[in-house]
Amino acid sequence: MWLRRYYTGRLPPVAIDDAIQEALIAVHKKRHTYDPSRPFGAWLAAIARYKWIDAARSLGAKPTEVLSDDIAVPDHEEAIVSARSLDQLLTTLKPAQSQVIRLVKLQGLSIEEASKATGQSAALVKVNIHRGLKRLTSLLRSVSDAD
Repeated sequence: MWLRRYYTGRLPPVAIDDAIQEALIAVHKKRHTYDPSRPFGAWLAAIARYKWIDAARSLGAKPTEVLSDDIAVPDHEEAIVSARSLDQLLTTLKPAQSQVIRLVKLQGLSIEEASKATGQSAALVKVNIHRGLKRLTSLLRSVSDAD
């Protein structure tokens, strides 16, 4: 797009999309001023230039903050281990049970959506969820009793 090329050398990358948006809005608002007997490119260039000046001014008015190189990143190890453990537990179930538990309990689909996605009736989806969760509960209890 011509506007993107126009703003690329003139504005920082983070301000380009905003400037394009502002120019397009201005084109829309001022379309009644366009004279079809004159070149469209020159009219668009004038609007783009004014929006570039506005964007450059607003960049100078915005305070900037220097970021530290020591940005704390949270440790996701526990979540990864939990997700892997859950995945391993779900593989111990029948495929139909595992599939509907993933769809309804983990991905948040409704019973009807899971029914359509799997080809199971809504009643069978509910039964498979119930039986699968009951099986998982008994597996977890037997593991904790063994410890």
